[in-house]
Amino acid sequence: MNKITACAWSPNNRRLAIVAADRIVQLYDENGTKRDKFATKAADKGMKNYLVKGLAFSPDSTKLAIAQSDNIMFVYKLGIEWGDKKSICNKFPQSTPLTACCWPRNHPGKVCFGLGSGKVKIGQIKNNKAATLYNASSCCISMATSPDGYGLCSGHIDGTIYTFFFEDASTGGGPAHRKLCTHSSPPYALSWGESLVAAGLDSRITFYSGQDGSTERTFDYRDDDSVKGFTCASFNPSGETVVVGNYDKFFSFNFNKKTLDWNENPAKIVPNMYTVSSVGWKPDGSRLAVGTLCGAVDLYDACVRRANYRGQFEFTYVSLSQVIVRRLTGTNAGHRIVLKSQFGQEISKINIFHDRYLIAKTPKTLLCGDLDSCRLSEVQWESSENVKERYIFENASCAMIYCAGELTLVEYGKNEILGTCRTEHMRSAVISVRINERPPARSESKLDHESRKNGPGEASEWNNKKVAYLLDVLTARVLDLATGQGIAEISHDSKIDWLELNGRGNLLLFRDKRRQLHLYNIHKQERTTLLSYCNYVQWVPNSDVVVAQNRNNLCVWYNINAPDKVSTHKIKGEIEEIERANGRTEVIVDEGINTASYQLEEALIGFGTCDFLLVVFVAALLLR
Repeated sequence: MNKITACAWSPNNRRLAIVAADRIVQLYDENGTKRDKFATKAADKGMKNYLVKGLAFSPDSTKLAIAQSDNIMFVYKLGIEWGDKKSICNKFPQSTPLTACCWPRNHPGKVCFGLGSGKVKIGQIKNNKAATLYNASSCCISMATSPDGYGLCSGHIDGTIYTFFFEDASTGGGPAHRKLCTHSSPPYALSWGESLVAAGLDSRITFYSGQDGSTERTFDYRDDDSVKGFTCASFNPSGETVVVGNYDKFFSFNFNKKTLDWNENPAKIVPNMYTVSSVGWKPDGSRLAVGTLCGAVDLYDACVRRANYRGQFEFTYVSLSQVIVRRLTGTNAGHRIVLKSQFGQEISKINIFHDRYLIAKTPKTLLCGDLDSCRLSEVQWESSENVKERYIFENASCAMIYCAGELTLVEYGKNEILGTCRTEHMRSAVISVRINERPPARSESKLDHESRKNGPGEASEWNNKKVAYLLDVLTARVLDLATGQGIAEISHDSKIDWLELNGRGNLLLFRDKRRQLHLYNIHKQERTTLLSYCNYVQWVPNSDVVVAQNRNNLCVWYNINAPDKVSTHKIKGEIEEIERANGRTEVIVDEGINTASYQLEEALIGFGTCDFLLVVFVAALLLR
C-alpha cells in the first residue's frame, strides 16, 4: 500500500499536488493529467524514514509548503508555469515532528504548522524564522484555515480545538487565540466553512459555531456497523458543503441558509476503496480530490447544475452562491471565470452583454463583471419586479446601471458603488466616465494633491475618477466620483447632443444641436468654441489631442491649450474612427467605395499631451 498522506490544490486552480507514503510529490493539472513530480528532501542526509504530513500552496500559487515528520518544514518554489525550476526557498527545522500545516490566503508571508508537542507555529517566509502562535500542550493532529483567510483552527489529540486570528475582529486588536471547544474524540477530520466541523474515531460528526464554539448539529453513526472512524474533512470554497472521509465511503453535508441547519446527503459508497486518507476541493469548487489508503486518487466532478447560455457560455453552479462561467466559442474558448457572492447570497439570474460583460442578481446584491479582465464586483442592491434596470457598457472600467431616474456606477473589481447621479438622459453619447486613465495634470496643483492616493506613479495610484452627464438638455454637469462633489456645471443656450471628458478629466468637449463644438476647461471654468458645422469629434485615445470634421475638412488640435491653432486637411468622405496602435495614429475616412487613412503626427500628439508646466520646464532647459 502507498497511502496518500496529503493533497492540495493551488489557489489559481492549475495544479493539484499529491504526496503518498513514498514521499514523492506528484503534480497534476486541473484535468487530472500528470505533469511533473519531485522527491522531497529529508532533514538529515540518508534518513528516509519520514512521512509528509501536510501540503499547502501559497496564496500566489508559486510556492508549496511541505510538513514532514522528521522535524522540518520545507517551502519549495515551483514557479507559476509548468516546467519552471523548482528549488527550496525556506526551511523551518523544529525539535519535534510536524503533524499538519496550512497557509492562510490573506497572509502570503506566513505559513502555519502544528507540532507533536502541541505547539502551533508560524514560519516567516521573508526572514526564514519561526515563532510560536500558541501552545495547546497536546499533540496537534489537524489544521484548517478560517473562511475569511485571516485565521486558522487546530485539532489536538485530547479533543480540544483552538482558533487563532491574526487580527481580532471582535476587539480590533492584534493576534488572539482561544480554546473553542472540546470534541468527543480526537478531531482527525477538521475543517472550517459556514461552521467548524470535527469528526474522529467515535463515528460522530459535530458542527460547531466558529464564533463561540457552541454545538449546532451532531450526526451520530455509532449504531451503524458500516461506518468506521472519520479520517479527514474539507469544505468547498463557499463553505456551504463539506465532505468527510470514512471507510469505503465519504459523507457530504449541505448548509441550508433558509433553516440555518445542516442537511445530510446520501453517502458516496465506493466498494474496495478502503480508508479515505485525504480530501481536497478545487478552489473554484468544481472538483473534489479523494485520496485513499491504497494510493488511489479519484477526481469527482461536483456541481449543483449546469446551464447553456445562448450556445456561447456554460454556467456551472458549484454551489448556490458560486458559479463558473466558461466561454464555449470564439478565440478565448475554454476561458472561464468564477462568479462568487462574497456575501453568501444565492445567485438567481445571470446575463451576459456584448459577449463580455456579466450581470448576476441575488436577493440582496448585484454582481457585475468584465470577462476579459476577470474583474468582478458585488454591491448591495434591492431589485424590484415593478422597476426595470437598464445597463450601459460603453466604458471598460465600470458598469452603468439606470433605475428609476438614477444612474449608478460600479467600478469593476470594487465591492462598493462608485457613485450615483440623477439624470433622465441615458444615451451613451451624453454620459462620459473616466476612471484612473491618466493622473491629473501637474499644473493643477490643488487637484494634484486631492486626487493622490498613494503618491505619484502608476495611474492606479491616483483617485482620478470623474463623470460628465446632462442635468437637462441645456445643462451639463461634471461630478468628482472620489469626493462625490460637483466640480463644474455648464449652462448652454442650445440642446447638448454629445459630450466627452478627456483622459485626465480636466477638459470637457461638448456639441450642441446647431453642430457647434465647444471646449470647457474644468480647472479654469472657461468655455471656448472650437468649430462650427461639426459632424464628428473625438479625443485621440490616451492623449489631449482632438480630431473633428467640419464639412470636408479634417481638423486636428495638437495643442488643445491653444484652440486657435488647428491643423486642417481636405477629405472626401466621413470620418469613421481613430486608430492608435504600434506607435501610429490614423484617422479612418469612409469615401464611399474606398476607405482612406490619414496619419497624424505622433511627435506632436506626444508633445501636446504633456503637462504645460513640464513643457515650460523642458523649454527652459533647452534655452539654457
